[in-house]
Amino acid sequence: MAVNLVWLKRDLRLADNQALFHAATNGNPVLLMYCFEPTVLRDKHTSKRHLTFIAQSLVDIKMRLPDGALYCAYGDCLEVLEQLSQVIEIAEIYSHQEVGLGYTYARDKQVAKWCSSKNITWHEFPHGAVIRGLQNRTNWDENWQAVMRSKTLNADIEHMRFFTQKEMLTNHVDLQFFIQSQDCSVFQAGGESLGWQTLNSFFDVRGREYAFSLSNPDTALQHCSRLSTYLAWGNLSLRQVYQQVFKNWNKPHWRRSLVAFTSRLHWHCHFIQKFESECDMEFRCVNRAYEKMPRVTGKEGQQRLEAWKSGHTGVPMVDACMRSLIATGYLNFRMRAMLVSFLCHHLAIDWRAGVTHLARVFLDFEPGIHYSQFQMQAGVTGINTIRIYNPVKQGEDKDPTGQFVKKWVPELANVPAPLVHSPWSLTEMEQMMYGIELGVDYPLPVVDLKDSYTKAQALLWQWKKRADVARESKRVLSVHVR
Repeated sequence: MAVNLVWLKRDLRLADNQALFHAATNGNPVLLMYCFEPTVLRDKHTSKRHLTFIAQSLVDIKMRLPDGALYCAYGDCLEVLEQLSQVIEIAEIYSHQEVGLGYTYARDKQVAKWCSSKNITWHEFPHGAVIRGLQNRTNWDENWQAVMRSKTLNADIEHMRFFTQKEMLTNHVDLQFFIQSQDCSVFQAGGESLGWQTLNSFFDVRGREYAFSLSNPDTALQHCSRLSTYLAWGNLSLRQVYQQVFKNWNKPHWRRSLVAFTSRLHWHCHFIQKFESECDMEFRCVNRAYEKMPRVTGKEGQQRLEAWKSGHTGVPMVDACMRSLIATGYLNFRMRAMLVSFLCHHLAIDWRAGVTHLARVFLDFEPGIHYSQFQMQAGVTGINTIRIYNPVKQGEDKDPTGQFVKKWVPELANVPAPLVHSPWSLTEMEQMMYGIELGVDYPLPVVDLKDSYTKAQALLWQWKKRADVARESKRVLSVHVR
């Protein structure tokens, strides 16, 4: 019996899943497969929180399918496919194009060769509006609009013919193994059902204050969409989210927030397209001329890096953001940008030293957005505005009462605002009053912020004016700018 195999990757949903929709069209029974690959589990970008979210998403899918219709395996993908082909006839394979890391692209090329050797047709479908192999942005916006406005492709699950002879398949994964591997209570849980609950709650109530709340790390928890994780792992498609904006466009008093939200939906595919068009930015600066820019290395560089990674830099807003991110997997966009800016500008550390740390702690890690944004905030593209965030000003502006800092840096709980954002300015008497000894209870800053800002600003502007940076910038613009 010939079977159509739907290979799930970062599209962990049943609705608006092109691979699943098209797999059901020729009458063959359909088997869904997810493969937990040892290479992925060992990768420096992967963490337990990611695997838990994936497993939760698969449980959600499994509950809505006939028993046996979802096969979750552990092993090298090629080996799993070869084993499957020994017990069932794989007629065709359906999947989305994964805009992933270097090793996933290499794996997909191997799978393509394997399919060719087995005379198996592999149908791949675009990731949102991202165009594979694109070399310039001509007509890119028109394609984005066409994709986002097109009809969602929803397979008829109730009447679909599934392959359910699970006793024929070996190496089944117990999904609870991943879910029980950590305390899940503080993280968003995975699944298409929860993705829709989050989406509906945003458009019902939470999103009205979106435009006024997205930069504050506390209010963002409630009023930002919180959809990034569900989009990153494919519990929802971007098209589904975009079309919900249309349905709510005329709600009174929502327009400013919906305009702001829509602009960020446009950014989503835009940054992933950058990574698709130049995926070796995983390993090098987008603007190659920045490879030569001097960075702090050695023992001093490692000490600075470890302080940043653990949230012990002595700069409260930076430390609060990092600690909250480690604990919850979430942080709003403005504060993410500040963390990268502080690492690369104030600490003068190469962006590659911190990029995988944030990948592991971001529950919504999406390779295309992650690498494109990281390099932009690090100031190594040569085409973007140079932004050096002042973490004290960010604290005073976005956390004026110090509530966020005091929650995540309890060492400073008794220090009043605005002093809580610059505790190094406390006198000895004030330290006694507030029950804290700097350098003992809470570290002194790893760098002098005024000095580090001045040096970073001088270096970045000097570098941007270089002839080799300008030449590379023209190439970057020709590939990535619409």
